[in-house]
Amino acid sequence: MTRTHVGRLAALALAAATVVAACGGTGSSAAPATASADAAPTVRFGVFPNITHAPGLVMLADGGPLAKALPNATIKVESFNSGTKAVEAMFSDAIDITFVGPNPSINAYAQSKGEAVRVIAGSTSGGAFLVVRPEIATAAELKGKKIATPSLGNTQDVALRAWLKDQGFTTDTAGGGDVSVVPQENAQTLETFIAGTIDGAWVPEPWATRLVTEGGAKVLVDEGSLWPDGKYVTTQLMVSTKWLAANPATAKTIVETLIATIDQVNADPAAAQKTVNAEIKKWTSKQLKDEILTAAWGNLTFTIDPIASSLATSAADAQDLGLLKDPGDLKGLYDLTILNDILKAQGKPEVSGL
Repeated sequence: MTRTHVGRLAALALAAATVVAACGGTGSSAAPATASADAAPTVRFGVFPNITHAPGLVMLADGGPLAKALPNATIKVESFNSGTKAVEAMFSDAIDITFVGPNPSINAYAQSKGEAVRVIAGSTSGGAFLVVRPEIATAAELKGKKIATPSLGNTQDVALRAWLKDQGFTTDTAGGGDVSVVPQENAQTLETFIAGTIDGAWVPEPWATRLVTEGGAKVLVDEGSLWPDGKYVTTQLMVSTKWLAANPATAKTIVETLIATIDQVNADPAAAQKTVNAEIKKWTSKQLKDEILTAAWGNLTFTIDPIASSLATSAADAQDLGLLKDPGDLKGLYDLTILNDILKAQGKPEVSGL
């Protein structure tokens, strides 16, 4: 499968669908300015304790870049393990802004009929793989096998099912078809792979690396090979439209700080990895082994570009698979005005929405 689908993207320029769920430079950025128009704002953030959320974990660390950029703000951070839970928290007015995967963003936009959320920046690209038992050498050998994904309709689940369809295989939501797709939590996937009850998994980092290192799996498909220039969105920054309208200056400072943080992460990955592992331990009580973290880190690209075209393709794939409904035009999901104004002022290339 190549996930460029020119025809689909042309159609999505007029109308797009939604999923049922889940390049930043290395130069230094100008120091983010403290917001002044929003008096003593409160910012309630969501983030996942995962390396695919590395820029968010670094930015939101205690005493980290955002705390320094917003010294008069009350910054509250909540950890989530799924995009679905983060969206629920935003809909219940428990958080204002969150780092989240593309398909939960689509779902949130659709559920609210395009009213409740906007994507205002990118964060991370790449880092998803199909890993399998070492004796499986070709796609054809997957027939009759069981392959895990993080959850039904999430980003990796859609990617796997679309790829299998392109290989001529059938799947269904009950685990039937030519290849049985088994949604399960990533930690369980490592256990079931080692136990021999599944034959592979399409998962994000660091779980792909852990399956290879700890479970003896091998990579059959690097999802980056299916995308133009290897770029596709893994994590992006989504905000409540209500909060955004009430706190434009604070939102600007957050985006400025994220740009600077991504530049920092790319310029000094060793320091960033140390911070990220400390944050993962803070939220989960466990940290990654250094060798796992370093290997998985190399498969990720941290970028302020949300790579909107890849989200549109993922939505189209999900629609083809019968995992989505059509909410209308997805263009409104993106509000990149603040981001592009900052990039222009910094002399950096602007990014595109849909």
